[in-house]
Amino acid sequence: MYYARTPGELLKPSQITEMSGLEFMTGILNGELPGPPIAETLGYHLLSVEPGRVVFRGTPEFATTNPMGTVHGGWYGTLLDSAMACAVMTGVPRGSVYTTLEYKINILRSIPLGMTIDCTGVSEHVGRSTGVARGEIRGIEDGKLYATGSTTCIVMNLSGGKH
Repeated sequence: MYYARTPGELLKPSQITEMSGLEFMTGILNGELPGPPIAETLGYHLLSVEPGRVVFRGTPEFATTNPMGTVHGGWYGTLLDSAMACAVMTGVPRGSVYTTLEYKINILRSIPLGMTIDCTGVSEHVGRSTGVARGEIRGIEDGKLYATGSTTCIVMNLSGGKH
């Protein structure tokens, strides 16, 4: 897992594991650490971080549509994966990282282009080797639920010691 500070500059796993997952996520929120490049590409950003809970905010635009002109399912999936997995990351101890093992989404209705949404991830469990979280996408203007998701993540200790 590498995160770009600036184009061409990367954080190494050893730099990431020097802090807890919550410290890492808070560093991204505060602008001390770079956010994932995919967020800029797909038009979303980290809005809030607290233990076990992360919120991303985004607005789907024309570039996120499928050939039928509606928001592509991959946009929903990427936001939900980001929010749910980052919620797990807030519970990962110093010396460890996570990666998504599997996730599932349910799209309930199409998000209108240009509508701002919040995508919330909440961790249900973060242990030594796995993390489980759920997520949802809701419209800011209308409060409607647009999609839900669930994930299982692998927690990996890279420090070689026990956490």
